Amino acid sequence: MTAAARFATYFHVHLVSDSTGETLNAMARAVCARFENVLPIEHYYALVRSPRQLERALADIEDAPGVVMHTIVDDSLRTALEDGCRRLDMPCIAALDPLVSAMSRYLGASLTRRVGVQHALDTDYFNRMDALNFAIGHDDGQGGAELDQADVVLVGVSRTSKTPTCIYLAHRGVRAANFPLVPGRPVPETLSGLSSALVVGLTISPDRLIQIRRNRLLSLKEDRDTAYTDIEAVRDEVVQARRLYERQGWPVIDVTRRSVEETAAAVLNLLQSLRPSMKVVP
Repeated sequence: MTAAARFATYFHVHLVSDSTGETLNAMARAVCARFENVLPIEHYYALVRSPRQLERALADIEDAPGVVMHTIVDDSLRTALEDGCRRLDMPCIAALDPLVSAMSRYLGASLTRRVGVQHALDTDYFNRMDALNFAIGHDDGQGGAELDQADVVLVGVSRTSKTPTCIYLAHRGVRAANFPLVPGRPVPETLSGLSSALVVGLTISPDRLIQIRRNRLLSLKEDRDTAYTDIEAVRDEVVQARRLYERQGWPVIDVTRRSVEETAAAVLNLLQSLRPSMKVVP
């Protein structure tokens, strides 16, 4: 644990949702990240759609006082939650209300009271599932004959976050495949000859790559010295990959200081600049 974490301020944050809670979770983490040395202890209450479920949530909230955030749509449940928090003298924040109110005023439109409407089994949902199946079936060089069905193919040396980036893109409805570059193994013609899919080369600094690979080996309880973490071998591996990208004319994204989300965002920018009409699932 870092020194900053040892001296951080911990607090309880209770996230109450009548749906899956994904939106609320993302909002809470984004807000908490704005404060230094403040670490939330998160409590989740998803699919809260009855008074009985709400009573159980309020009992847990009473046991661990903190901040309550919610995205409850039903008026009676909202009132019960707010009254309960008032009784417990805890802040109760309706996370989406300011955005919804501003949008309603602008549009002059009435609000829907349907719960979980954003998770309806619509075309976007099935596109996500199709893209996710595609990413799993085309991970690490699998399904090479079908790469032309991909929207994007990520290419890179081992441990450049190819797989998690593809999974993240799949959740945005993007059919993403990835192909590993292995020293001494040539790139197949199916990859170098792709015309319909966007091929993106991922690169990383050798020092950062060695750190990631060593951590990976430690997690596998493997501590032998190999070319996998040898500085000269890794530098050559990265250089050869960059030369390949230049020869092929593939766009390159440096993932050294990028999170998976940031890498995926850069890929989406490339995709939408090349295919403005392509729809990306929100």
